[in-house]
Amino acid sequence: QVQLVESGGGLVQTGGSLRLSCAASGRAFSVYSMGWFRQAPGKEREIVAGITWIIGRTTYADSMKGRFTISRDNAKNTVYLKMNNLQPEDTAVYYCTGSMRNYGLRPAQRIEEYDDWGQGTQVTVSS
Repeated sequence: QVQLVESGGGLVQTGGSLRLSCAASGRAFSVYSMGWFRQAPGKEREIVAGITWIIGRTTYADSMKGRFTISRDNAKNTVYLKMNNLQPEDTAVYYCTGSMRNYGLRPAQRIEEYDDWGQGTQVTVSS
């Protein structure tokens, strides 16, 4: 099992930026890919972005491409999500997640492909 702790959420105005961090511990060496999901009130949890741990291949939800960037620091066992030009519809709880399953060159992309989850961090974008 991998323990995941998110940080960096908060309140930001429309057009602003935030960087979320997720520190992995425990069996972090077993992780093949990491991801960020988000869940807004009354909505299903949706993928934001994913990244493979070794080669750093990324995937993004279409609505986040060009605004959000996922990255990782292997030495620190930490994954980041830089969010630019935030909009009110980006308001949600953002969850960090890790997958111990090998999907070849691509990161895990669906909820069922991930194994461990953080507690989430709230991001609120004011209009």
